[in-house]
Amino acid sequence: MRVAMFGYQTWGHRTLKALLDAGQDVRLVVTHPPSDHAYERIWSDSVAELAEQHGIRTLLRTRPDDAELLDELKAADLDLIVANNWRTWLPPEIFALPRNGTLNVHDSLLPAYAGFSPIIWALINGEPEVGVTAHMMNDELDAGDIVAQRAVPVGPRDTATDLFHRTVDLIEPLVTEALGLIGSGTVVPISQDRTKASFFHKRAPRDSLIDWTWSAEELDRLVRAQSDPYPNAFTYHRGEQLRIVRASVSDGHYGGTPGRVFIREGEGVVIVAGREARRGQSPGLRIERVRTADDRELSAAEYFTTMGGYLTDRP
Repeated sequence: MRVAMFGYQTWGHRTLKALLDAGQDVRLVVTHPPSDHAYERIWSDSVAELAEQHGIRTLLRTRPDDAELLDELKAADLDLIVANNWRTWLPPEIFALPRNGTLNVHDSLLPAYAGFSPIIWALINGEPEVGVTAHMMNDELDAGDIVAQRAVPVGPRDTATDLFHRTVDLIEPLVTEALGLIGSGTVVPISQDRTKASFFHKRAPRDSLIDWTWSAEELDRLVRAQSDPYPNAFTYHRGEQLRIVRASVSDGHYGGTPGRVFIREGEGVVIVAGREARRGQSPGLRIERVRTADDRELSAAEYFTTMGGYLTDRP
């Protein structure tokens, strides 16, 4: 098939590789310029470099709204557009242009977790599995009929980094499967159940700020969802930002005020957590490793030399 690809970062890179390995006739690649956004500096394998290595015409765009791009897409006489991690909406004059429409690849199990950072949000929310969906694009973002979908389970100590690697490895076989179905005319699209849909915004630094009234289990998931190389979950201690590199749920139950630096437990230091912490019936968050404002990584025992005081949501 004659194909154009819209994509960015490692997700787009894996998608373009799948198209090339499947022997598709890739006529044009459209990708974003490099970004300084914290979440766009990681997993940043270059779509442009891979396209250029294969002699494919490549256009850099922030938005797909110029006449030159539309003219090139029309001239390519496309059977299909494939998109993955394209950061802005594709208008109907583009997504409906090819004979077979536009296939979008999204790293969640749609209809849940449409939008941005689905793996991080899913891990924070304690979902039992995550995955990747290939669907046909329509007027609503991440809402078109599903062509193929694959899932992986979330383990009890998985981080967002673990889940990134597992889900990104699903892209190439999923794209290959979807291309086969579309190319052979045997695809049976499945409509998304919109009553089960959810849509999430792009994450910002504020979303990684720890709220000590969350339960220890929720905070444990937040820390794992913000694992290196993602920007870590953070709090403030004695006026300085303190990032939490590794933590877990405490073995014991500890009562008091959320955020209190309370007691050593094993190799960590327990912080009182949860809205019902005053009742003393809930575990705390056992911090194991931290990163200080001057970027030193320390064990909790090295950092918290005395107990007492509070971790807070502001300097």
